[in-house]
Amino acid sequence: MSRHRTRLFLLAGAAALVVAAPGSAKRRPEAPLPIAKIYFEYNSSANDLGVHVIADGEDWRRFQLENPAGRKLIRLDARGPYRELGLTELFFEGAEPSLDDVPLDELLALFPEGEYEFEALGVDGVEQVGVGILRHAIPAGPEVTADVGPGDSIAIRWELVDAPPPGFPSRPIDVVAYQVIVEPFQVNLPGTATQVTLPPEFAASLAPGEHPFEVLAIEASGNQTITEGSFTTQ
Repeated sequence: MSRHRTRLFLLAGAAALVVAAPGSAKRRPEAPLPIAKIYFEYNSSANDLGVHVIADGEDWRRFQLENPAGRKLIRLDARGPYRELGLTELFFEGAEPSLDDVPLDELLALFPEGEYEFEALGVDGVEQVGVGILRHAIPAGPEVTADVGPGDSIAIRWELVDAPPPGFPSRPIDVVAYQVIVEPFQVNLPGTATQVTLPPEFAASLAPGEHPFEVLAIEASGNQTITEGSFTTQ
């Protein structure tokens, strides 16, 4: 082999070594994703369970979510003007199958406890990253009652929740808030609250008949459980 060809081979080998050198790949700059949440929502009245996701960042054109094993669950790519301008807030609900049709153990196995990686690529090339912690600490549904009194007085009451529903994983339950919804009225209350009286002006505006309401128990992990109820006005 000529000296010239040997030199070419040596140069090519050196170039290959440079390309393959550890740490030589250029990494994108990173910034924290301000909001990255994943949580269970259980409807104790309908006996269905689903997983919700909330992400919020600055002008991103690609979003993806990975489970604790590194498996990609979601990837969204912006197109057209959204690719240039970017997206910000993202919220979606997974399907909520009835536990009469999909066994609880199977559904929880699809969404194991642990850290879920959130990644959003900004239009400026900055990778926005966050971690959502998913737990199987799911609170039982509040036991609710409603009292309709004279003078448009409507009170909704519930028992404090400190345990999971029967048959759910045994986890310590720390309910930090309750939410009461009587469309379009909605109020958030601390985890020590056991009742709310609807504002008189709102109660007076309700037409005679049956009115549905929901009381949500919200656990420290973000998981929440709904109990549905109703009251009747004259």
